[in-house]
Amino acid sequence: MIETDFLRQKYDQGLGYKAYVATGSPGHQKAWADFRQQVRTTPSQEALFRGFTRQMHVLCVSGTWCGDCVQQVPMLDAIAGMRPDLIHLRLVDRDEHMDLSRRLVINDGLRVPVVLFLNEEFDFVSMYGDRTLTRYRAIADRQLGASCPLPGAPVPPDEIAATLQDWINEAERVQLICRLSTKLRAKHGD
Repeated sequence: MIETDFLRQKYDQGLGYKAYVATGSPGHQKAWADFRQQVRTTPSQEALFRGFTRQMHVLCVSGTWCGDCVQQVPMLDAIAGMRPDLIHLRLVDRDEHMDLSRRLVINDGLRVPVVLFLNEEFDFVSMYGDRTLTRYRAIADRQLGASCPLPGAPVPPDEIAATLQDWINEAERVQLICRLSTKLRAKHGD
């Protein structure tokens, strides 16, 4: 288990979405901006998030150079944008924060994006990444199927919507964990 003080320190060292993207090369910044324009939440997703009551800190270990990050982390920005009063997103570069990255190894590899969902007191709630199930299914279909796309090929809109829904589902799950937490219910008297 990762200590709460360590997680808070890493969160405090993180950058907001725009500041983080600005650390990338001009080409990477353009890729992030172009993909972010494709991410759209629905009225039903926005209604779901209006019902949230617990503050969540989201710490994303990423790389501006990473294609999976380009095609998923803008979704986290959209999610945080639905409730900026409750969902606080920070990003850290995987290679600059190896003391954290080494604790988040997946399948014996340093993967990105890896997202830590923390409660309002910076307690660990969930880890999600490096790809959602939808993303893995789409990649498996392309790589294990009859043909492979060229690098940088566009992501189909239905895959974007489904991957966004995967991230929303995890954010909702974390919100419910926090909402039903005995510790937090006692703190808030609800």
